[in-house]
Amino acid sequence: MTLATIAIWPQPLNPLHSSGLSALVAALPLILILVLMGGLRKSGLFASACGLAAAGLLAMFIWQMPFALLLWSTAYGFIYALWPVLWIVFGGLWLYNLTQDTGKFELLRRWMEENASGDACIQAILVAFCFGALLEGSAGFGAPVAVTACLLVGLGFEPRRATVVALIANTVPVAFGGLGIPIVALAGVTGLDLSRLSAMVGRQVPFLSFILPAYIVLVVAGGKGSRRTWPAALVGGGTFALAQFMVSNLWGPYAADVVAASTAIAALAAFLRFWSPSQQTSGDASPVSQADSRPAKLSSKQAFAAWLPWAMLSAVMILWSYLKLSPKGQVAILIPNLHNRILITLYQKPYSAVYTFQPLGAGTAVLVVAVLTALCFGVRAQVFLKSGWKTVHQLRLPGLTVMVIVGLAYLYNYSGMAYTLGAAVARVGPAFPLVSSYLGWIACFLSGSDTASNVLFGNLQVAAAHQLHLSPVLLAATNSSGAVAGKMISPQNIAIGVTTVGLIGQEGKILRATFWHSILLAAMIGLLALGQAYLVPGMVP
Repeated sequence: MTLATIAIWPQPLNPLHSSGLSALVAALPLILILVLMGGLRKSGLFASACGLAAAGLLAMFIWQMPFALLLWSTAYGFIYALWPVLWIVFGGLWLYNLTQDTGKFELLRRWMEENASGDACIQAILVAFCFGALLEGSAGFGAPVAVTACLLVGLGFEPRRATVVALIANTVPVAFGGLGIPIVALAGVTGLDLSRLSAMVGRQVPFLSFILPAYIVLVVAGGKGSRRTWPAALVGGGTFALAQFMVSNLWGPYAADVVAASTAIAALAAFLRFWSPSQQTSGDASPVSQADSRPAKLSSKQAFAAWLPWAMLSAVMILWSYLKLSPKGQVAILIPNLHNRILITLYQKPYSAVYTFQPLGAGTAVLVVAVLTALCFGVRAQVFLKSGWKTVHQLRLPGLTVMVIVGLAYLYNYSGMAYTLGAAVARVGPAFPLVSSYLGWIACFLSGSDTASNVLFGNLQVAAAHQLHLSPVLLAATNSSGAVAGKMISPQNIAIGVTTVGLIGQEGKILRATFWHSILLAAMIGLLALGQAYLVPGMVP
């Protein structure tokens, strides 16, 4: 027997000799985070740190994980959080701050106001849903929520409502966010065909895309707002859903969101040129932008300047992906004392731990856009660097929260707690497609990333599919589709979202406001997957 064989630690799937009890104990850190944030209204950083501490104790004393493996797996999560996650957020927020400091963001806000008919419902659809999807498709990782929430506040929304609306809207684009990274990762960990996974997700998420604008209107203004603005919701949701379906099924995951969002913005802006919502009644509490001191209409040059940074962002990200620049110069680093030192008992194979450092990753692409924006507008170096320093300051606490929660996700994975929880849930039998959605939901809540959710539970979904004689493509895709609903309650996403609207420390209130919306949307995906598994299996590619 070799030393390498002796050093391998097998993950215990059932440490308490009861699958139900073991799964319940594995879920305790997640429950703790929810209670601290939603019930006791603690900050995301405090709740996440408590969750990490609880997971560490359980991993060490219940799962009997060696302390060295515990430390290295958590550190691996911290490293991944720094690069690429926070690197992408840093670039996106720097670009946003730069447009704000140069006045271009104010021009964009005015363009949105002019093209949204001054109605809060239309503004929510155009800004939070359409424009947020464009940002998610281009960059993702929290930046869309931060930008759209701030835009809505600038249009007259109360900060808390703006954040809630931005979080709810940041759901349907998530599965294809960051130029399709979640689907690419899912194909990588499961070995399933990329085009089939893209097509399957593209036959689930567009159903939510179609109804989400109307759902957002209900949140903003209730039934009266819906009756007043349903045509705009239909145009926005319909064009987005159709484009998302067509691109994901015919082209693949890379530009599904960018094309869908651009199409929806163009269609909605054109529609609003000959249609406007009826006037509000006195009983309608929906906020409307004040027009008493509205400045003169933007010129074509000003409108071009307002959209130039975001158009360049979309173009550069697509070009970056097409030229495959991200893998250029990448370095694969084996995590010491962790790589292949753990046996995944569920699959009977060693657990790799290879950190891929990509100096030309997506975050670098976003930073290139920030530099191009500064050059196009002739921004002085002092102003450019000042915007960067502001970004560093803004990301201090949210960045720590991101690091802690991703560290927790990696500890869950490497300790075997995630597999204990997932294996127990997989025993529900034929109803598993419904539960499958919530597995993705849980993982995205933990990590704040659809990509991380797919990495965490993608293989588990495939294993369950084989056991239940269901389509692995269906369940793997459902993991990604269900995860989109967990994005709005992720501590790291909430932390990033509240940063730009002055609500730091009120993450718990935001979580309570979005929690049941998250549950409902995940249930919709689960019911759809259930129908696709047994009633309309022809929808599965």
